[in-house]
Amino acid sequence: MTKKKVVFILLPQVELLDLAGPAQVFIEARHQGLAADVIFCGFHQPVSSAAGLILAPALHYSDLILDTDDIIFLPGIHAETLSREPAAEKAFLEWLRSQVQKGVLICSVCNAAFVLAEAGLLDQRECTTHWRSVKMLQQLYPATKVLTDVLFVKSERIYTSAGVSSGIDLALFVLEEWKGALFAHHVARGLVVYHRRNADHSQQSIYLAYRNHIRAEIHRVQDYMIEHLHTDCDLDTLADIAVMSPRNLARVFKTQTGITVHQYLTALRIEKAHTLRKNPAHTMAYIASQCGFRSARQLQRILLS
Repeated sequence: MTKKKVVFILLPQVELLDLAGPAQVFIEARHQGLAADVIFCGFHQPVSSAAGLILAPALHYSDLILDTDDIIFLPGIHAETLSREPAAEKAFLEWLRSQVQKGVLICSVCNAAFVLAEAGLLDQRECTTHWRSVKMLQQLYPATKVLTDVLFVKSERIYTSAGVSSGIDLALFVLEEWKGALFAHHVARGLVVYHRRNADHSQQSIYLAYRNHIRAEIHRVQDYMIEHLHTDCDLDTLADIAVMSPRNLARVFKTQTGITVHQYLTALRIEKAHTLRKNPAHTMAYIASQCGFRSARQLQRILLS
């Protein structure tokens, strides 16, 4: 099977975190079994980053052969570059448009949205960029629909993000769409980051929710519950994993997550039940057994409540 390609294009004066953050998401995902090639390329050789570090991508963008659902990331560039000179050559803009027509996903980080706008890819689309550049983007490209106070925006196969750390959030969201919420959660945990989502995507996955804390023992308990929903997951067992008393675990868990152990466990079980119900071959009795419910009747009652 052909591996999907995740391509990072290094523009002149590229911002290092805009590049390294999203790239590390997919590199970590590869360590966890993702079948993908992570590729770095540019249209200048070498590329001077905004920090002064010289980068040397091995490929020219025109050497790439991309397929439908491959992914292109455009990391942001130093803001002054936008006002001094074109951020991208015309041939590159034409190439970007051709990739969209092929069904490639295009993602911009920070003010790389200006490159997409210059290519006409943001016309009549909702989009975003770094908060300092929102007004400028709207003024220079009035056909765009620039949103403020959001981490990232998805408009069909075009994704734009607010910049800096939100590039990581965007990469995790793209990964979640590709491989599912649980896989994205494991990658986020590997990177020691909390997976946030755009306000426009309000259906927060329980696998990603209630993780905005740094208590390692509570993360261990949450990870154990996710992987052992078919068992009792009683408080004594969870307390042993956390290396604390059951009473203390109950108190610390509520303080760190905002909900009780029982509420979190029930939400996990309901989430998994909804996932398993998508397979018509699964009976309610089987689903109940896999999710830790006592019977199909109990599961049905909870799903209807």
